[in-house]
Amino acid sequence: MYTSDIQIRVRYAETDQMGYVYHGNYAAYFEVARTEAFRQLGIRYKDLEADGVGMPVGEIRTRFRRPARYDDLLTVRLLLRQPAEGSRVMFEYEIYNEGLELLTEGHTLMVFVSTATGRPVPIPDAIQNKLAPYFTEDETAGPLTPTSSKLPPDAPAPAAFAPKKDK
Repeated sequence: MYTSDIQIRVRYAETDQMGYVYHGNYAAYFEVARTEAFRQLGIRYKDLEADGVGMPVGEIRTRFRRPARYDDLLTVRLLLRQPAEGSRVMFEYEIYNEGLELLTEGHTLMVFVSTATGRPVPIPDAIQNKLAPYFTEDETAGPLTPTSSKLPPDAPAPAAFAPKKDK
């Protein structure tokens, strides 16, 4: 498993009338954590894009437990519990305040795509190679790749990724 922590101080402009961080800002906090985690690994989004690969969000989930407020120093923890595979990678997030209270949890499912076609492409080998040392064999099977021991062989594909049926 790979983890990375970054800190973000809540700016006044990021709060709503109640003094809470506006919910839409959490997606930006997640993006900062992803970008910095990749940077720590020697992976730059800028280089991916120059190579014709983009990483749009395929899914985002956020669960709010407690509000973050103006001037809070937040720690955004990014977790990769399993390696990226196929064309997808699942990033998980936990956001803590200075008192180490868990405020927010979430995840983003990112999809590697060709910037020319918009179609999914395999995860670049350079990224796979940089992430591989952080995972044991037990961590290589997870929600992105169900194993036969987890699901019966005739189990349906997850709805979000099931092939479209012809009419």
